[in-house]
Amino acid sequence: MSGSKHKSNNQQNRREFLRLLGASAATAALTRSIERAHAIPAFNRHGTIEDVKHIVVLMQENRAFDHYFGSMRGVRGFNDPRAVKLPNGNPVWQQPNGAGSVMPFRVDNAGGVYVEDVAHNWNDGQKAFNKGNYDKWIPNKGTTTMTHMNRQDLPWHYALADAFTICDAYFCSVMGPTDPNRYYMWTGWDGNDGKGGGPVITNAEAGYDWSTFPELLEKAGISWKVYQDIGLGLTAAGFWGWTENPWIGNYGDNSLLYFHQYQNAQPGSPLYEKARRGTNIANGGNFENLFDILRNDVRNGTLPQVSWIAAPEAFSEHPNWLPGPGAWYVSKVLDILTSNPELWSKTVLLINYDEGGGFFDHVVGPYPAMSSAYGQSTVDVTSDLFAGDNSNVAGPYGLGVRVPMMVVSPWSRGGFVCSEVFDHTSVIRFIEQRFHRTARGLFETNIPAWRRAVCGDLTSAFNFRSPNEGLAPLPPTVAPPASDIKTGVRYDNYHPVPPTRPVMPQQEPGVRPARPLPYNLRVDGSADAAKKFTIRFSNPGQAGVCFHVRSGNTTTGPWSYTVEQGKSLQGVWDLAASAGQYDLSVYGPNGFFRGYNGGGISASVALVDIDSIDICNGDDGDDLRGLMIALTNKGAGCVVTVVDNYTGRSERHRLQRGQRIETMVRLQQTHGWYDLTATVDTDAGFKWRLAGHVESGRPSISDPAMGRPVASG
Repeated sequence: MSGSKHKSNNQQNRREFLRLLGASAATAALTRSIERAHAIPAFNRHGTIEDVKHIVVLMQENRAFDHYFGSMRGVRGFNDPRAVKLPNGNPVWQQPNGAGSVMPFRVDNAGGVYVEDVAHNWNDGQKAFNKGNYDKWIPNKGTTTMTHMNRQDLPWHYALADAFTICDAYFCSVMGPTDPNRYYMWTGWDGNDGKGGGPVITNAEAGYDWSTFPELLEKAGISWKVYQDIGLGLTAAGFWGWTENPWIGNYGDNSLLYFHQYQNAQPGSPLYEKARRGTNIANGGNFENLFDILRNDVRNGTLPQVSWIAAPEAFSEHPNWLPGPGAWYVSKVLDILTSNPELWSKTVLLINYDEGGGFFDHVVGPYPAMSSAYGQSTVDVTSDLFAGDNSNVAGPYGLGVRVPMMVVSPWSRGGFVCSEVFDHTSVIRFIEQRFHRTARGLFETNIPAWRRAVCGDLTSAFNFRSPNEGLAPLPPTVAPPASDIKTGVRYDNYHPVPPTRPVMPQQEPGVRPARPLPYNLRVDGSADAAKKFTIRFSNPGQAGVCFHVRSGNTTTGPWSYTVEQGKSLQGVWDLAASAGQYDLSVYGPNGFFRGYNGGGISASVALVDIDSIDICNGDDGDDLRGLMIALTNKGAGCVVTVVDNYTGRSERHRLQRGQRIETMVRLQQTHGWYDLTATVDTDAGFKWRLAGHVESGRPSISDPAMGRPVASG
């Protein structure tokens, strides 16, 4: 974030702070309001998004999904059975570090030590990404990038996610620092067209002129406000709320203030009154006074329809700060919102993180191809490609790494996971979806076409039809010592050291309920005698999707294929250089995977194609989900064996040249999940794998393969 990071040797204050963080009994009363969040029924007049009256967005700082939640039960974390492989053939977890590698590792007492900041700028982000190869994290970020936490370190965060809904495919918008990511949340992009001072891929904060989403809300008559502390002032002289004292101000995180229209706004104008007002605890008060304006608006029934909250640095969770003060801050916001039960019954609280802070996450996010040599797209990608300049390398703007997103509301209770692809523009689109009927023309034109195709609008994270279900209480949080307001104390950086014998972290066993998703993906491969391999990407679903393709036996690629709803593409790979051998892997959302391996193409080898179609007749009755696969042999006669990796069942099919067989794999037992491996007896290198989830339009469960305990090592 903006500004430098300073240290203090005030060990007495540090010990006192840690003591208070452990004194849970002292603040047990805080849980009562959180319990009310579970108990208060949702306003359910329409059974649609129209029941939402207030949307509150609280964006925290610099944590990646695996770093916080990779060990949580039922999310795509450390037990991901279909994680990508690096160009050296190792799993993505084994990030190269010279002659060896570094794997994710937990620091003892990770929630109580002030772990150092990690590089998280545009150039080091692009270099770690390495054109999709994803194998340069350690040289560009250092070993601290691989640290992670677990439930012991983040008890309140985990409990909050267990009670409401966590999104495990929510990505930050840019492979870069705070400001560019926050511009996507507040404006839809970074001025990607080169106008208005853009494009912006750094924390330059030079002053910009493109339009912002709050201005669109103002024109549409939708009420809005930014809640913040002013620190030393919300002007350039006050550095727009950033201050050397980390316990006051907004940490410069109200990024609207870097736009000239807000800087030039006068008192009394909407932009000034709604974006440049705030509390002022430096002139008297305590940490509770950070919430005075929000508390009064909730009490008086004047909470705007749309709100954003920017916390002081010490509460933002930005390293080297602890997660604990952030949990306390968020819990206080929830405390205030639930103090008015009628208001909370109509409110959505979105808790997300602006960027990954340089911390590693194992999922290679969707990204547009930089040229036709590296993929295709049915939608224009121009606005999502950065051409580079004198200081910054070329590359796709994003998506960046996965970051945490918790959807906290009466319509998102139950401990669900939602695995639709989202990014920060999804927040804008959720607001669009809620208010577009009453505010005609509420459409943020800044959001690039590729983003709208690939990223959802967050509505799949909610149950608006029948939301009223009870939940268990959450654990308490603890307030920081009031003395730190005056001292401005900071804490020494902690540099974690990776273990000498790295092992994979353990993910909690078990599954969690999963929200229905709009995906229906079809990817079919085909080898031919001319030593060509063709992959057809079809999208009969209700949402666009970006497929990521990697080669395991060549130095070419990776490739990216974006397919809009109802459209299709195909890619062709020439196998002449590899004597007909192929090793291609296709990755899509929610664990979708196709793996194509073949030992060579010749007259004596079977050329078996395997096509698949999702089958679902369970919308209104019994769950009859299944996968119809068609086996077609264009080569020598062979026996095809298909193994279900979830159940262990297998089928054998004898195919003559030119023969086609269709077979149905029923998926009731696995709640729509499938993972099939096919081999043939005439080609020892032939191994095709089909994995994913067949949607029924109803809630399901998370991937059972992630819920299995794994042996360490």
